[in-house]
Amino acid sequence: MNSRNILYMLNTVILFLDVIVGLVLIIAILLQQKGAGLGAGFGGSGGGGVVSTRRGVDLFLYKVTIVSSILFFVLAFLALFV
Repeated sequence: MNSRNILYMLNTVILFLDVIVGLVLIIAILLQQKGAGLGAGFGGSGGGGVVSTRRGVDLFLYKVTIVSSILFFVLAFLALFV
């Protein structure tokens, strides 16, 4: 195997992982909007100004969204240079 084949395989793996992380990110975002209604997902007033603490599944989805978004952008940035 020469270096061109290795870089091609690495690029393929990075793009595959980027697609998987992107799907996880989409699902995590959509699950967070579960109880807010359609208008709140597009900037409308969904909660009426009520502030609540994230607990349980909401906290988990919040952390998954942050981690997957950072990972998505890092993988996309790496794909530019491979």
